[in-house]
Amino acid sequence: MVVDQLRNASQYYGMGPGLEKALRYLQTTDLAKLAPGRYELEGKDLFVIVQEYEGKPKEKGFWEAHRQYLDVQYVVSGAESFGFASTAHLRAGEYDPERDFLALEGEGDFFVLREGSFAILAPQDAHMPSLAVGAPQPVKKAVVKVRVPAA
Repeated sequence: MVVDQLRNASQYYGMGPGLEKALRYLQTTDLAKLAPGRYELEGKDLFVIVQEYEGKPKEKGFWEAHRQYLDVQYVVSGAESFGFASTAHLRAGEYDPERDFLALEGEGDFFVLREGSFAILAPQDAHMPSLAVGAPQPVKKAVVKVRVPAA
């Protein structure tokens, strides 16, 4: 997992062409003006989901991971508490290939992802996003999904 400010995104371009495209998109798009929804950038290989929500209490959160995509989660406005753990340290539940969703159980660490910050999450990076920092507050986030090349 990588966590950084969007102003430093160019440092991660070398991690792969799909990731570079995702980061450049975040840097060059006025995300504050985008309505919630899914926007295809390169079909199913690269797309963004814009979300607006109020952070939820930690007890309503759940661990998840993905096998087919990297996530680049960028906070456009607001802040959220964000859980992180290695999938190797959690108990895996059912994997849904249609949704590319792996449910997990266990314990992890938490940090605050603030406005202007992003997290890059690989398939081994379990995460619990969208949690409130204190009282529930509005958050706008863009999640860019980057297809992982088949091994």
